[in-house]
Amino acid sequence: MYTDFTFENLGDGISICVSDEHRFGTDAFLLADFAGARRKDYVCDFCSGSGIIAVLMKRNNNPAFIYAVEIQEKAVSQMKLTVEKSGIDNFEIVSGDLKDFKAKKELDLITCNPPYKINNTGAKNDSEAVSIARHEMLCTIDDVCKSASRNLKFGGRLCICNRPERLCDIMVAMRNNNLEPKRVRFVSKTPKDAPWLVLVEAKKGGKPFLQVEKNLYIQDENGDYSEEMKRIYRLK
Repeated sequence: MYTDFTFENLGDGISICVSDEHRFGTDAFLLADFAGARRKDYVCDFCSGSGIIAVLMKRNNNPAFIYAVEIQEKAVSQMKLTVEKSGIDNFEIVSGDLKDFKAKKELDLITCNPPYKINNTGAKNDSEAVSIARHEMLCTIDDVCKSASRNLKFGGRLCICNRPERLCDIMVAMRNNNLEPKRVRFVSKTPKDAPWLVLVEAKKGGKPFLQVEKNLYIQDENGDYSEEMKRIYRLK
């Protein structure tokens, strides 16, 4: 049906199906690492796209069970091929709207790499699928937090990434849905550059206390990957 599917090797016998519209970038690796799923966790990834964050958590941490929720049919088809080709188990692809999602049991962790841009702001891509991934056309930060709060157990975590300019929106949406921001980490290309990404963790029912972690830098002073990025990318 689709002619632009290819596979990229992630190691450990896992290959992920990508397409022109549903690929992945550095932010997916950063969020999967930041979330730090545990082996006993029941996990869900919202706005899963190609499934990269869910698949990375499976590769890195092998949690007890993973849901991957995605509304776009083409991306769902890609995830199905990834699961089939890589023999991934304890992994359920949910084709539908995250606003309607209800897990079979309360979850320990939800991750989300949501659309970064408010709808009707900035230029949209010619591809509707790419625009949906980048702009809040089908879901907002509040939608993500509301569904996360409904599905997380008490003390369960929501971990998301976004642009730093959306940080206030993120924290307001979290608190409005009984999700207390607990950790924030900014990501910059180099120590000289302003952050281009922010990683945020909230806990359901948590008490107010926010830990701001040291910045993560993509490159070192020589323009090579930093030691932390080498670890995240498994280059060392």
